[in-house]
Amino acid sequence: MAEENSGAPQVRMSVLAQFVRDLSFENMVAQKGITSSDVQPDIQVAVSLDVRKRPVENHYDLITKFKVTSKNKTNDETLFLLELDYAGVFQVEGVPEDQLHPFLLIECPRMLFPFVRRIISDVTRDGGFPPLNIDTVDFLALYRQELARRAQAQAVPN
Repeated sequence: MAEENSGAPQVRMSVLAQFVRDLSFENMVAQKGITSSDVQPDIQVAVSLDVRKRPVENHYDLITKFKVTSKNKTNDETLFLLELDYAGVFQVEGVPEDQLHPFLLIECPRMLFPFVRRIISDVTRDGGFPPLNIDTVDFLALYRQELARRAQAQAVPN
């Protein structure tokens, strides 16, 4: 039975490094002196990804960018703004060339996400707010949305 599977390449992925590339947190509530009775938070999370090939064979940089904005529902004033760029260096082998791009933009960010969630939770708590545990990001859906957006952009004549 082992011989039947010997023709399929063995996919291997290793996280070689991961780190906070950039982090910013602004607490507007403290700066403006807004009282807690005036606050009804509405939280928006924007996610973007950037992947680059490294000079070493089979090594890739993935940067996950999260922008978390909390606004007051009553007057649309910003309560806090958190921006986090979290990076990972991956070694990926055995993935066919035509499947490499989706693999890097779906599987690699899935590996980093628990660390991003913890950082966002800690920063919001340390910044004077209840810890924010963001919902799990569906990186497959995010990838498909980006493909659809690109296809639509190409279909529109200039």
